[in-house]
Amino acid sequence: MSATAETVRAIAMALPATTEKPCWGTPAWYVKGKIFARILDDEVASVVVKVDFDERAALVQEDPSVYAVTPHYEGYPMVIVRLGKVRRADLEERLVEAWRFSAPPKLLKEFDSH
Repeated sequence: MSATAETVRAIAMALPATTEKPCWGTPAWYVKGKIFARILDDEVASVVVKVDFDERAALVQEDPSVYAVTPHYEGYPMVIVRLGKVRRADLEERLVEAWRFSAPPKLLKEFDSH
C-alpha cells in the first residue's frame, strides 16, 4: 500500500510537540516552531523531510527511485521522499529522524528517556 499525505500526517502528529500548519499552501509539520516535513505540491505525491547532508547523499545514492534532491533543495538539509515508492517503515524512520533533527535538546532528552 502506498503512503499518502494522511500517512505522513499520522506519523508526524504522533511525535511529541508536533504541530501542523500550511507552508507554501501545503501541509507541513513543525516541532517547537521548526519545520521538519512538508507535503510537496508535485505530480508524484512527495514529502520533503529534514536530513543532514551526508545522510541525504547516502539515501539518494542508495535508492534514487524513492529519494531525490531538486536544485531548489541542494543548499538545504532536506530530501524528497516519493510517497508512492517508500516503504512505511522507511517513511516512519525518515520522519522520526527529521523530527529529531529539528527538536530542541530538552525535548530530545525527554523523548529518549521514554
